[in-house]
Amino acid sequence: MALIAGPTASGKSALAIAIAQKHRGVVINADSAQVYADLRVLSARPSPEDEAQVPHRLFGHVDGADIYSAARWAIEAREEIVRAHDASLLPVLVGGTGLYLRTLLDGIAPVPPIDPAIREEVRAMPVAQAYAQLGELDPPAAARLAPADTTRVARALEVVRSTGKPLATWQEAKIGGIGHQVRLMPMILLPDRDWLLARCDARLEAMFAGGAIEEARAVLARTDILPTAPVRLAIGVPEIGAMLAGTSTMPEALAAAQLATRQYAKRQFTWFRNQPPAMWHREAATETCVLLDDFETRFLQSA
Repeated sequence: MALIAGPTASGKSALAIAIAQKHRGVVINADSAQVYADLRVLSARPSPEDEAQVPHRLFGHVDGADIYSAARWAIEAREEIVRAHDASLLPVLVGGTGLYLRTLLDGIAPVPPIDPAIREEVRAMPVAQAYAQLGELDPPAAARLAPADTTRVARALEVVRSTGKPLATWQEAKIGGIGHQVRLMPMILLPDRDWLLARCDARLEAMFAGGAIEEARAVLARTDILPTAPVRLAIGVPEIGAMLAGTSTMPEALAAAQLATRQYAKRQFTWFRNQPPAMWHREAATETCVLLDDFETRFLQSA
């Protein structure tokens, strides 16, 4: 199984498609934003033309109002990997969500289903209130998490409230990881930071000119999507929302979205440089042909 990972705008998708074309592969999404049908433009999902080149799975298959998680993705990814192997296709995982990859390879915590009433109440809380409550019920988790990390704070709080046990306790007994069952060919893309950040800025400009405003307007108009839902918090949606509300201009909204994207890319860069196993191959090149040649060399050596 091939795994192409790295920060946003690092060229992962083009390389994944090239590998899939070379090896009769299927591209499987491992990006938490690209699962949503509502966010083709703002999540930089592969275009219909790209998707037509090779089979793509787990892209845009989740409605924005749905509750989605790394655990659900890992189950679906395992199913797609099995299907690919059964069809003698090479699974090519591609994405930048480290939690997804960890959950798939290392396993998931066997947390029981969360009480829907508790989940709804927690997800509707302002993050400051949720963080304060987490500090009372699970101080180690509060100390570990950033106070503004809406998604992780909410998850930790809903788990301790619903189960009576901290999330860390459940995570001590992970189950279902496939890391020991597959032959993995990982490549982490870590290009020059200045190149990466300039690419982020240019891509945001293209998004704003290519449908991002209409996409965000449609998401914000849906009354069935909670204010704390990932699609409403996705980079670009709040910034465009401010513009649509008249509290910022288009240049200000674009600049704010570019800044948020650069900050996100820097966090991803740091995570992928430090967190994956040391033996995972890191690559600084940016040209798809060079990256493909590098992958081919290592792929043949490992055969």
